[in-house]
Amino acid sequence: MKVSTGDWFARERVGDVIWRLWEPSVDPFARCNIWFVRGRDRSLLVDTGLGVVSLHDAARDLFEQPTLALATHYHFDHTGSLHEFSERLAHKSGVPYLATPGAIGGALRRSAFPAAVLDMYLTAGYELPEELLDALPEAGYDPAAYEVQSCAPTRVLDDGDVVDLGDRAFEVLHLPGHSPDSIGLYDHESRTLFSGDAVYDGPLLDGSSDSDVDAYVRTMERLRELPVDVVHGGHEPSFGRERLVELCDGYIESVQAR
Repeated sequence: MKVSTGDWFARERVGDVIWRLWEPSVDPFARCNIWFVRGRDRSLLVDTGLGVVSLHDAARDLFEQPTLALATHYHFDHTGSLHEFSERLAHKSGVPYLATPGAIGGALRRSAFPAAVLDMYLTAGYELPEELLDALPEAGYDPAAYEVQSCAPTRVLDDGDVVDLGDRAFEVLHLPGHSPDSIGLYDHESRTLFSGDAVYDGPLLDGSSDSDVDAYVRTMERLRELPVDVVHGGHEPSFGRERLVELCDGYIESVQAR
């Protein structure tokens, strides 16, 4: 496999104080959106990617002031660099996974996923190549040795908590279903939602051992009533309220048809 010759992380500015970062050399299946919000007193980092390359080092210029690194849920493609930050936020249901060595799981090769997990991905509509990286971060990097470093959160969150950046505040929404600890962050003033993997514009996953379909339906019922203008998901492009309602209704209908 070739070695990456450019920056491992790409970025774009999507608002006055919001940036999106992503890992271009990662297959779309495992390539999460990493969101950065600059506040007056502190900044917020929503998810941290795979951890193949240090996010803290690569985006050091963004972290000029205290930065809260938040995990929307514990899955490997969202928490790889979480341990690099001194202030780590996560829902209380994610603590046992984040704090226990080896509990997060994940892999960079299709053949390394358990058969039942791989079948779930394929059934949902994902096409996984054997290698989830199309370039190595450096010569000699071994994808087979990939493992997310465990790290306990320094602040444990629950539904209704507030993450305050000084000039903007986000309400924590507990949105279980995809995983027990899935959360979203809602800014009432700008009507912006960071939704993690609770909802994004792509095949949603609810078949893993930690998923809960009934809870997911309730999450979708809650989200479709949220007065949002823009949703920044854990994967795929951002979208507005009309598309949010379509996605929520589509999921609920798909469950009813099973």
